[in-house]
Amino acid sequence: MERLRQKRCKEKRWSHGKQLRANKKKKEMSYSQAGNPFQKKSNEPRKTTKGKGRNFRTVKEGAGMTKKGVAEYKRKNPGSKLKTAVTGKVKPGSKAAKRRKSFCARSRKWKSKRGLAARRRWKC
Repeated sequence: MERLRQKRCKEKRWSHGKQLRANKKKKEMSYSQAGNPFQKKSNEPRKTTKGKGRNFRTVKEGAGMTKKGVAEYKRKNPGSKLKTAVTGKVKPGSKAAKRRKSFCARSRKWKSKRGLAARRRWKC
């Protein structure tokens, strides 16, 4: 009786595993046929740091978004309050000084090249 029970359990496990593999293959086929469902479906050009229509600065230039890039982002996202970096001299206690202080506090742990370049640009 015990052997029969073990045999049934083994058969069930094996058949269940077989079903899982079959389902996985179906999913893989449907993804490849329909394209990646998680991929962003957009006709927008890729964001880049090179060329005429770029939206981001290179690392050497201090990283971050360009003025044109911010304007484009605002057009696509109405109501956005995105602004460019505070790079000039500011009066202590002004809005710009507070933005800089806030950014520097948020980005203190950034260690990548782009992050460090952005912090340099913001004068952190």
